[in-house]
Amino acid sequence: MIMKKKMDSSPEDHLSSGRGEVRRIYLDHASTTPVDPVVEEAMKPFLSKSFGNASSLHSFGREAKQVLEKSRENIARKLGAIPEEIIFTSGGTESNNLALKGIAFANREKGKHIIISRIEHSCILNSCRWLEKEGFEVEHLNVDREGFIDLKELENSIRKDTILVSIIHGNNEIGTIQNLDGIGKICSDRGVYFHTDACQSFTKVPLNVKKQNLDLVTINSHKIYGPKGVGALFIRKGTRIEPWQHGGGHEFNLRSGTENIPGIVGFAKASEITGEREIQQMMKLRNRLVDGILDEIPDSWLNGPRENRLCNNANISFNRIDGNSLLHELDRKGISVSTASACSSHSREPSHVLRAIGLTPEEANGSIRITVGKENTTDEIDFSIESIKELVEKLRNNREE
Repeated sequence: MIMKKKMDSSPEDHLSSGRGEVRRIYLDHASTTPVDPVVEEAMKPFLSKSFGNASSLHSFGREAKQVLEKSRENIARKLGAIPEEIIFTSGGTESNNLALKGIAFANREKGKHIIISRIEHSCILNSCRWLEKEGFEVEHLNVDREGFIDLKELENSIRKDTILVSIIHGNNEIGTIQNLDGIGKICSDRGVYFHTDACQSFTKVPLNVKKQNLDLVTINSHKIYGPKGVGALFIRKGTRIEPWQHGGGHEFNLRSGTENIPGIVGFAKASEITGEREIQQMMKLRNRLVDGILDEIPDSWLNGPRENRLCNNANISFNRIDGNSLLHELDRKGISVSTASACSSHSREPSHVLRAIGLTPEEANGSIRITVGKENTTDEIDFSIESIKELVEKLRNNREE
């Protein structure tokens, strides 16, 4: 995405090309995506004209209820689910909290053992830390150098008192796509609930809750060109789960609160706009980016796998580089990337994901995450490769002086 704007004297706008304008390139789509114009148009009527509360019985409310259920059907279809298995939430963090805490407290008579991986999103890790304070036991599975769990280790870790396995589908930092089919079969055979955080993979990687034996799936909107503040949790019919948010009994008594109709409409529309063409385009740009950086810059490497990787994700480490310094230098040139998950980007601690795959603290802190979008261009990728090369050389020279 290239955007040009005239510069003014505001000190807040530090981007400057020295010619009165700046080129801006957004390469942080794993953090959030721009709302697609098609999605924006679909939402507009429900921001002002059709503004009813879906719980109201009058015509405005019935209209809102109708579009709510239509959106639920569309999301369910993408997952191979039935509509009443889709519970709308405020986003991925809420869905993950509901999945873990709701299953834990509803099934504590069976046991208190929960299994997750060492590379889960921070909201899973922090939810589990809280559950440990409540008396639950959480076991963390190791991952290999590319971020994959060992299915045999998972199988051996399941006990009679295991109530839930939660493994992220597409990792938000290094892009590793776990084998849901294998994990799902193990959990199904052992009678253990299986949850996956699919916020990064939804619409980019095929998901089918029946074929993959998924009991709970977290998805959200703002990673797929929809609005922020809306997500969903698939909960297989018959699953024992406690509501985590109480109120008027909305969303089949599982998530109380007035439904965000404009956001849900946008979410449903966004779920339809990424197809195979867009996936292949993002993969092509991602590969060009990775190959260009690794060919041009010595002592650099890709974190995570080449195959079974999210189509838009590149996480690259550079020896003798501070990732945050490189991020800020790129930002001055108008190129937006990140050093880790947006949710933990203010932490100075090395990424727990990169540490889990075997990087030293210094190597982890010398990494950046670059995630392309369907609106990026080849020209932007080439400009970014040259800029990264230039800045890495500059930072390394400064370090040696």
